[in-house]
Amino acid sequence: MAIDSNVLIYLLEGEADLGDKCAALLDALAAAEGEGALATIALAEICGHPAREGNLALVDRYADELTSLENVAIVPVSATVAVEAAVIRGATSLSLADAIHLACAREAGATAFVTNDRRIKPIRGLEVVYLADL
Repeated sequence: MAIDSNVLIYLLEGEADLGDKCAALLDALAAAEGEGALATIALAEICGHPAREGNLALVDRYADELTSLENVAIVPVSATVAVEAAVIRGATSLSLADAIHLACAREAGATAFVTNDRRIKPIRGLEVVYLADL
């Protein structure tokens, strides 16, 4: 299962209901009830808000927390992922960042992508699960 940036933002920023759902998802992954994947671009997206505010201590804290999630692999943007993202973007109206998330999910062998962005729809071999529906 791959995880979108917005899912983790709810948790890190203390969004009550959605943050609790994200925490339960991460707890299940940590208990080895599946393997998680996170695109490297998620680090940039999640750390972007505190960086814009000049809060480098929070940037470091978020980066540390994200890179130490149990049973969640950070998937780099390789040449293969970049080409797959281009194909996904060409077939959809998704942004480059969203296409990279989906391409990284496929690269990691995920069969599901958890997001709360209703613009993201299932693609070949990848189910989309909306956090609010869990």
